[in-house]
Amino acid sequence: MLNARIKDWKGRRVWLIGASSGIGLALAKTLIARGARVAVSARNAQALHELAATTKPANVLALALDATQRDQLEAGFRQMTDAWGGIDLALFLQGTHEPVRAWTLDSAVAHRLVDTNLLSVIDALTVVLPRLLQQGAGGVAICSSVAGYRGLPTSLVYGATKAALINLAETLYLDLSPRGIGVWIINPGFVKTPLTDRNEFKMPALISAEEAAANIVDGLASGRFEIHFPKRFTRWLKLFRLLPYGIYFRLIRRTTGL
Repeated sequence: MLNARIKDWKGRRVWLIGASSGIGLALAKTLIARGARVAVSARNAQALHELAATTKPANVLALALDATQRDQLEAGFRQMTDAWGGIDLALFLQGTHEPVRAWTLDSAVAHRLVDTNLLSVIDALTVVLPRLLQQGAGGVAICSSVAGYRGLPTSLVYGATKAALINLAETLYLDLSPRGIGVWIINPGFVKTPLTDRNEFKMPALISAEEAAANIVDGLASGRFEIHFPKRFTRWLKLFRLLPYGIYFRLIRRTTGL
């Protein structure tokens, strides 16, 4: 067990960025149903307020913001801590995806992916970590992807951001665990969301956002550092990480046809 087990959510103060759709929305609903107080953030203010309208006002704060804007992150976090006196868990699920191949590489698209998937997480950490260190308690969970394990076709920039998040979380754990702060990395396989709906290929072991949320809650209860799912798919990808490059490249070309 590398982290404290989170089993009782009643009254727990959670900031969830990326809560307007997909895994983030499903996870927010799950945690609220279990009694957590959840500050939900995303750019889509309407979706956040619709979520807030379905639950007890005391259990949810709708904090619309653009996670790529650090001043908005600061303002949102300040509003949460002023209301609830601190934070127990920060969940960073913000992200975007656009298929990119070498011959379609575009600077504007690359910057958008890096800003949203990686730099916004780093900015959010700079906002949250001083409070967690002051408290000497709490935790941070970062959503990456199995696309960060090794290079995959169409993930030229997306995969690079996810690989960076995995490395970031590993280093955070080394720094923060001795100080009583938990760190989790979440690596989903294919989950049906508005982002994966853009994929034009068959996605193996595709699961729903609700299934993904249940896996995350189970992972947080287990105390593991890495939460990966569905295991019938992710365990194969973990095995692929061990293969020599020559075998790996041939295998990926054969299985994807790309």
